[in-house]
Amino acid sequence: MASEHDEGRNGRAADPQDTTGAEAGTKADDKTDGTAAAALSPDPKTAAAIAAAEAAGPQNGGSVRVDSWIWAVRLVKTRSLGATACKGGHVRVNGERVKPAYSLRVGDEVRLRHEGRERVVVVKRLIRKRVGAPVAVQCYVDNSPPPPPREAVAPAGIRDRGAGRPTKRDRRELERLRGLEGLSQARRDAENRP
Repeated sequence: MASEHDEGRNGRAADPQDTTGAEAGTKADDKTDGTAAAALSPDPKTAAAIAAAEAAGPQNGGSVRVDSWIWAVRLVKTRSLGATACKGGHVRVNGERVKPAYSLRVGDEVRLRHEGRERVVVVKRLIRKRVGAPVAVQCYVDNSPPPPPREAVAPAGIRDRGAGRPTKRDRRELERLRGLEGLSQARRDAENRP
């Protein structure tokens, strides 16, 4: 059984997962010492990922581009989608529309309209590299409104394969089902105009 002092002699590093000997007693004491300490420390894999993300992040007082940050914390799938959202005016920081190169700081409120939903997050940690979902949620406080229930979203009309192009009557029925009756009425008015 190798101790911490033997580590240099045999060239083998101590295994952090090893719970034998004196280390097992301290780990057991940590678990029974209090639930607050256990609640604050995430599992070892998440803690290692957080440390790696912070090491890749900016130094003290640094900043990160907004398009890079919303990609890194998994609010958008690609960085180019983040940049496109910024250019289209779908990203606001502290109430102002921003360009992709805008520098984020801790405490900024980011509003992102993406895929028919608005996300409102407050920056807790700045990271540059994309991280896993468990680490990403620890980088911001999510103040987003809940997504609409699935029943509220009208299903798209589904036609049988090979049924051909919808007739005017079919199109009007589809628009009525989707709740676009006003659009149908506007089309009829436009058709009847001289």
